[in-house]
Amino acid sequence: MVETADAEPEYDDTAIRFLEALWGDGYLSPGGPDEVDRVVEGLALNGRAILDIGCGSGGITLHLVERHGAAHATGFDVERPVIETARQRAAARGLSDRANFVQTPPGPLPFADSSFDVVFSKDALLHVSDKDALFAEIFRVLKPGGVFAASNWMISHDGEPSPDMKAYIAAEGLSFAMASPVRYTQAMRQAGFADVTVRDRNPWYRDVAREELRRLKGPLYPTVAAAVGAAYVDKNIRTWEAMQKVLDSGEHRPTHLRGRKPVG
Repeated sequence: MVETADAEPEYDDTAIRFLEALWGDGYLSPGGPDEVDRVVEGLALNGRAILDIGCGSGGITLHLVERHGAAHATGFDVERPVIETARQRAAARGLSDRANFVQTPPGPLPFADSSFDVVFSKDALLHVSDKDALFAEIFRVLKPGGVFAASNWMISHDGEPSPDMKAYIAAEGLSFAMASPVRYTQAMRQAGFADVTVRDRNPWYRDVAREELRRLKGPLYPTVAAAVGAAYVDKNIRTWEAMQKVLDSGEHRPTHLRGRKPVG
């Protein structure tokens, strides 16, 4: 990948515990396995070699093997804590022979040309600011005829974010480099992708996030506060409240992306 914050990890053990309590073991983004299944809907993954960019703590990478029959899945992330957790999870489930996890600092993807049948990513590409370099790398590591399928958090427009969006990004405190679906599709086409499609997921996550906030304030609060501390939960409740504003306005636009690397 190209650039993201490279100091202390943004997703440390506390963040992992918090997000998995909210979204499920091995999941650091919303929707769990059902949303992963929607991202890859209609794709034949059985027997394929898959790269999962921004794999986090490994739940999705292992799901692509267990549920979808991938011959081998490689999880890649720039942060060490999540990769260590993912490796432990793969070993515990007896999948270390079919799933491996790679951690390197930000930069070009550490894989040879034409290595993968499918490149997948779930809500991780927003951390990379140079979209053109990102998709050039994704295109490079895909085999001819291979498919890129992803979900990503986007902004509805390019240019200056609204005050509400700025407040939300500040509340997250993460290295967000949000761009519009138009910008993403431009970068994909420039890299050489064909059959580029987008699917708006704002209506879905707008309602899901509202339920997440209700759970954080209510039934989930004591359990999560015991695991990570009440102050950490309170901070994230404020973050979810800020996020809900930009989901409701439509400025925050989770979106599915798909494209194909031509054969010739």
